[in-house]
Amino acid sequence: MKRFLGILLILAICVGAGRAPLALSIDAPSAVSMELSSGEIIFEQNGSERRAPASVTKVMTMLLIYEALAQNRISWDDVVTTSEHAARMGGSQIYLEPGEKQTVRDLVKAVVIASANDASVALAEFISGSEESFVDLMNKRAEQLGMTDTSFRNACGLDAQGHFTSARDIAVMSRELLKNHPEVRDIATIWMDNIVHKTARGESEFGLTNTNKLVRWYDGATGLKTGSTGEALYCLSASAARGDMELIAVVMGADNSATRFQEAMKMLDYGFANYRVVKGELAGTVVGEIPVNKGKERQVAVMVQELISNVTEKGSNSELEREIIIFEAVAAPVEIGTIVGEIIYTYEGEIIGRTALVAEEAVEKAGLGDMSRRMWEIWFR
Repeated sequence: MKRFLGILLILAICVGAGRAPLALSIDAPSAVSMELSSGEIIFEQNGSERRAPASVTKVMTMLLIYEALAQNRISWDDVVTTSEHAARMGGSQIYLEPGEKQTVRDLVKAVVIASANDASVALAEFISGSEESFVDLMNKRAEQLGMTDTSFRNACGLDAQGHFTSARDIAVMSRELLKNHPEVRDIATIWMDNIVHKTARGESEFGLTNTNKLVRWYDGATGLKTGSTGEALYCLSASAARGDMELIAVVMGADNSATRFQEAMKMLDYGFANYRVVKGELAGTVVGEIPVNKGKERQVAVMVQELISNVTEKGSNSELEREIIIFEAVAAPVEIGTIVGEIIYTYEGEIIGRTALVAEEAVEKAGLGDMSRRMWEIWFR
């Protein structure tokens, strides 16, 4: 009997070792969790269902703001004048008055930390001239990102006919923001701050408290955005990082505020407990050189264009394998970013991704003097 029980125990351990992660159920109509570097979906529950997003809309607003900053179309120290339209937004706000001036920096803090509708619209108007024009940009950007279940009607997330998105689309735009503008985490993780109102009546401080309670409750929280309205109920796009893995957890339509945070934490815990990410070389990593025919420089460094990563269940010790393919040579002139090969990644025998290898620097075409000097060197050698 002891021998029989021992065999059963061994079998149970073996079966358990190969078992997929336990199923997950979320107390909300729609939810998605995604690994940030790869964009892979870890968990999905009605992820493509179209629902009102409330202020999680501001993830797209934030993305366009940070893109405008990165492109130097606006700067952090630019001064924004509040319009009548922006001042009467209602909902969550910092109570801007018509004609009140604030810097882009302070308005972004108000949007990211306090989810201020008036600040969102003021920035939208500053970037595009009108909220309507900014909303056009929001929808075009959503289309570029492949957000097929999204239609925006305003920049702040107030309930409106035809204003909707999905948990999966929220994860997509949250990833785009966090991946390409990592500095947003610096503001998104502030718990309390303030701005100064400057009006005709004088100056006064206004306190900002983060609507995302996970920045205090959850280990490794990096952001990102809450939202709630009568139609949307309680929504959240949460992000957190542990080790070299960062996850996004989206909850839509929760019955109350506590539930959205609880269910987001459940998805984050599930992802960190059951999965790991294996990554290739970072974008910009130099992996070799390529000869340059008739160039001022005889060769140019070759670098990786994009990071490739793969999400796998914990328990496997396999790592990414790579095959580097570099052209025999490239002819001058060479521009920065010229494709000169590719790197192919495989995981456990299967191709999981590939990215271009590109020239790290520009190389001009050699002049007559360069070629003559080169011939003399060859002759004397």
